[in-house]
Amino acid sequence: MSEHQLGKYKEKRDFANTPEPPPEAREGEGRTFVIQKHQARALHWDLRLERDGVLKSWAVPKEPTMERGVRRLAVAVEDHPVDYASFAGEIPEGGYGAGTVEIWDKGTYSAEYWDEDKIVFTLNGERLIGRFALVHTGGKNWLLMKSKELDEVQA
Repeated sequence: MSEHQLGKYKEKRDFANTPEPPPEAREGEGRTFVIQKHQARALHWDLRLERDGVLKSWAVPKEPTMERGVRRLAVAVEDHPVDYASFAGEIPEGGYGAGTVEIWDKGTYSAEYWDEDKIVFTLNGERLIGRFALVHTGGKNWLLMKSKELDEVQA
């Protein structure tokens, strides 16, 4: 993992004033996922998938769902350190992302396909289980959806 991957994360935070984990390189198992419910300026859910020593991250304005065919906007945000997967707490007022962060779902995932425009993955979480996809629609915008094919494969 390169320092560059966490450069934006580091620039946005004052680690003397936030309980968030510092941007330290740490290889995890490569299979961790977490969804953090984040009550900041606006309530959203942060989807994080471990890859290449960091958590690739998207802000999802509406609660993720197990309902097939429902699409949720997912906006790509800066990579986070692997240790962020266990972070829950208060980000102090005045800090980037100020507000309450709680772990909404967590577990492991496996990536079936991953390129710059599409990610297909299977979640094994406490709330979300099954095959999902992130599809890039332009800029930082992606769509998160539960794959329709999943139930046919698992049935």
